[in-house]
This record gives sequence, C-alpha cells and structure tokens, in this order.
Amino acid sequence: MAKKTVRDLDVAGKRVLVRVDFNVPLGKDGTIEDDTRIRASLPTLRYLLDKGASLVVMSHLGRPKGEVVDSLRLDPVAARLSALLGKPVRKLDQVVGPEVERVCSELRPGEVVLLENLRFHPGETANDPEFSAALARLGDVYVNDAFGAAHRAHASVVGVAEHLPAVAGLLMEKELEALGGLLRDPARPFVAVLGGSKISDKLNVLQRFRELVDALLLGGGMCFTIMKWKGLEIGKSLYEEEFLPKVGEIMADDGSRRAEIVLPKDLVITEEFAENAASRVVEADRIPEGWMGLDIGPRTRQEYSDRIREAATIFWNGPMGVFEWERFQEGTKAVAQAIAESGAVTVAGGGDTISAIRKYGLEERFTHISTGGGASMEFLEGRTLPGVAALQEK
Repeated sequence: MAKKTVRDLDVAGKRVLVRVDFNVPLGKDGTIEDDTRIRASLPTLRYLLDKGASLVVMSHLGRPKGEVVDSLRLDPVAARLSALLGKPVRKLDQVVGPEVERVCSELRPGEVVLLENLRFHPGETANDPEFSAALARLGDVYVNDAFGAAHRAHASVVGVAEHLPAVAGLLMEKELEALGGLLRDPARPFVAVLGGSKISDKLNVLQRFRELVDALLLGGGMCFTIMKWKGLEIGKSLYEEEFLPKVGEIMADDGSRRAEIVLPKDLVITEEFAENAASRVVEADRIPEGWMGLDIGPRTRQEYSDRIREAATIFWNGPMGVFEWERFQEGTKAVAQAIAESGAVTVAGGGDTISAIRKYGLEERFTHISTGGGASMEFLEGRTLPGVAALQEK
C-alpha cells in the first residue's frame, strides 16, 4: 500500500525529526569526496522549511560500532549541508541528552540542527527502546528520507516511528515509486544488467529476476562462479566455491522461467591484478591457466549494447569489470552509454554503478539512480524493508 509522505503533514511551527542518509565517502583529509546523498535530501528539507518547520536532521556515517570516532564526526557534512541549503546548520556534538533536547526545544521555524553521528550511540543499531524514545523527544513528527538505511531495523529507522507520526520524505517516495514500478508492471522487454565482483551479493536478486525480467545480462567477477558451475575453464579468476550449489538451483531451467541468462562471449584477461598489466581478449570459455578475466570483451560489449537498445525497461547494478582502471573499463563504459542512450525506463543502483555513471557524466540521462545500495537490492528481492513498513499507510 502507498505510504503517507511529507505532503500529508501540516508541519507549520513544528519540529520535524528527519532521518537522512548522509553516509558519504570521506577523503583521508576528512573532506567529502561525493555529496550526492546530501544533495538527494535537499528537496525534502527545503519542502519542510518552506512549510514553516524547524528541522532536527539525523544520520549515520561509517561504522563506528557504538563508539565515538573523531574521523567520523558529522562536522564536514554540516558544513556542506549549510552551503547547499544556503542557511546555517548547527551541528550538535551529541546524539541525545539534556543539552540536545534543550537546543531542539528552542528551535524556531526555518532553523536546522544536525545531530552527531547516530552510530556513536550503541542504542542505534540495537534499536534500543530508550534510545528510540530519546530521539523521539527531539521532534513533533518524524520523516524518513533515508531509503539507503530502510533495510536496517535501527532505532532511528523503526524505533522512532513507534513514538511519532511517521511518513516518507520525497526521496523515499521517489525510490519506492521507481523500484516498485519495476516489480509491478514494467514495460517489456525488461532487461537487467548485473555485475560486480561477488555473486553472493546478487543470488537472491538473480533468483527473483529469473521470473521477472526477459533477459539477464551478466558481467563482472560474479560471472566466474556461474562459469565454474558450468564446468568452464576460468584460469585464476576469482569465484565463490561455497555458492556453487545455489548457482545450480538458480541456473536450472525447466522451461517455465521467463528470463534468458546471457553470459559473456569473450573477456579481457590478464596475468596479474594490476592497473597497467598486459592484457588480451579471449573467448570466455578459453581462459588460460594463470590468467584472470577483468572485463567483458568487444563481442560481448556489442551484444549487450544491442540487447539494451531493444529494451523498454532496464535495471543496472554492478560494473562489468574493473572500470576504475582504464585498460579494463570498456565493458562498463559501453553498458553505461548504451543504457543512457536508450529510450527505455532506466533505473540504476549500487555504489560502484553510481560511480561509473558519474565517471562517464551520464547522471542526467537515467530515469532514476537509486541511493539505496543494499536496500534497493533487498526491495527488488521482494523483502519487506523495516524502515518502509514502519511508515503510516495512506
């Protein structure tokens, strides 16, 4: 069922407790390397401010495991958010407590505070009831705009929703509509492109997509576990032996499954995992001993691009090779450009996928780029996300 959103709230004069996902990558000097997730929250924050609310914003950053880690403080995030909003954002040095409650209680409409890193407090990941209640005391209503954390049953994601009226932010709404559309009634042909290094991250989605999509185009290191199961020579390419039985279950086809599974026809291989290592192209079933595959080859790039051009709906998660290195980026680049140039509904997700899209300057040419990562994959697997279930129904 559809969830209530910020549009269903009267927030004038109220303090709105907003859960966002500001888990941004930081450089060694503590500067923000990519502010995409901060920018993604701006429509919700600006909407609430325009409607006369004051904001108590909260997020996690990294994995401090319930302890204060100075390098994971949210000070640089507060500075960037302030610059993007064009107004002061007061960063608090604590997550909860008397001083935090005092500051939040004195907020006036239009003012914004940012709590310290939620995961500095052990009660966050434990979904501790007392911690949830303490967070809830900081606001009058609760807005969850952190789709990227919606698969976590944490205090700021589900616990707070037990104490306050809880609705979706505009980013959360956008994610649910875009990803939900893939599951409900996608325009066909529906093509999914899946890559990345580990098949263990994709097994459940692979199983679901065998029934949902028309063609699965596979690349990246995950292919080698499938190729190993098929009895092909993969040289010293990495594969996950413990998942071979599960791969067998997914690959088994009695003719009733919708999806055609398409594996690479050729590969770019090398003898060493190094940026400038010598490489050559071979047939996918002829990887010599001592060599490893690091990208899909030119025949595969052409086939995948042709299939993508014929699609009406496309979902992409995972690079086709080690795209960070110029010598092994052509497969990922070809797929990204083909999807961007298609006339299809195009949805992409996953950190490496987004990095590739940004690398090739294609962000504006996708219908939707999910900020969800693990949350988007679990949603597409058909799982109920705790952070979504906690929100009020329309």
